[in-house]
Amino acid sequence: MTERGTDDRDEQPERVVVRDKRRIDPQTGEVRTPPGATAPGGAGPSGASGNATDETEVVVDPSNGTEQVVTDPAEQKLVELSAQLDERTADLQRISAEYANYRRRVDRDREAVSVNARAQVAGQLLTVLDDIDRADAHGDLTGAFKAVADKVVNVAKGVGLESFGVEGDPFDPAVHEAVQHDTSAEVDGPTVTVVMRQGYKIGERVLRPAMVAVTDRDPGAPPAATAASGEGAPGGSENES
Repeated sequence: MTERGTDDRDEQPERVVVRDKRRIDPQTGEVRTPPGATAPGGAGPSGASGNATDETEVVVDPSNGTEQVVTDPAEQKLVELSAQLDERTADLQRISAEYANYRRRVDRDREAVSVNARAQVAGQLLTVLDDIDRADAHGDLTGAFKAVADKVVNVAKGVGLESFGVEGDPFDPAVHEAVQHDTSAEVDGPTVTVVMRQGYKIGERVLRPAMVAVTDRDPGAPPAATAASGEGAPGGSENES
């Protein structure tokens, strides 16, 4: 049994085995018979009296530090395999979680690189697109120039470039650059009334804000409900008369 325990410790260095060689059994209080000695009552050597072992092995599980008393070799092997299985399962779960985090980080970095590359290409086309918009506004976008302009616009759309900034949109300082401000009773809040230069973005990334004129509500204007009732009053008095 000593040689078997030594071989097991060499193969499994993480297992801790404690051999109990006390002459008095701590559980029964009886005197243990040494190996090869005659058992009390003339039963002969301890090996012949039915006692399989005279030493108790305490196996310490390295994964959780718990101790298990093992006397049967088959049970001892089962405990060792169970501890190894728990350890390998924990390792597999940790590796799976690390791999999932790695995949998410790689996908996020790949998307960021793609957006940056497309933004650099689209940024070089913004001034060309501005010239195309001005030519279209003056009616000069005709003939061969229009064909070339359409190809440039299609290339810009192919890399994901989108224009924004339309008259009547609510003013948003995150995407609009206000260069002119006015007040009026015809609007309910800050509203884009003139688009001087289109804004562009790729996905959620704004490459250039739209240059606009903003009209806010006149603080001295009557509320909309009051204005509506005031407009209907003259007509009602005429009908009564």
